Amino acid sequence: MKGEQFLTEPRQYALVYTRGRSWVTGLIVMKAIPNHLALSRYGFSVSRRVGNAVIRNKMKRRLREIMRVMPLRTGWDIVFIVRPAAATADFTAFKSSVKGLLSRSQLLAADREYDFLTGAKVGSGDGS
Repeated sequence: MKGEQFLTEPRQYALVYTRGRSWVTGLIVMKAIPNHLALSRYGFSVSRRVGNAVIRNKMKRRLREIMRVMPLRTGWDIVFIVRPAAATADFTAFKSSVKGLLSRSQLLAADREYDFLTGAKVGSGDGS
């Protein structure tokens, strides 16, 4: 994972918080805003309400691993805000929650070609 894929400055987070669109599950909140760059950047927010430092770092490690394998569309700044319920969730539930948010927001690169639920092509316009 490259350093350029991360939101690093407080003003970048603030912009996503104030102007970004939100999607919510019981485990995580995702905010996203177009960044008009050739890459997508993301950041994580895990408050003390989630747990102690060990738990918070575990949540960030899980998010980094999930985002490492997700095919994202380019040109977006994304912030994931972990909710306290995520501390007790297992990895597969956490991963499916993140994947569901990315799918609902249409930020997965594959979403433009295939529907994950049916496996059918979508968006071609010719009915195939």
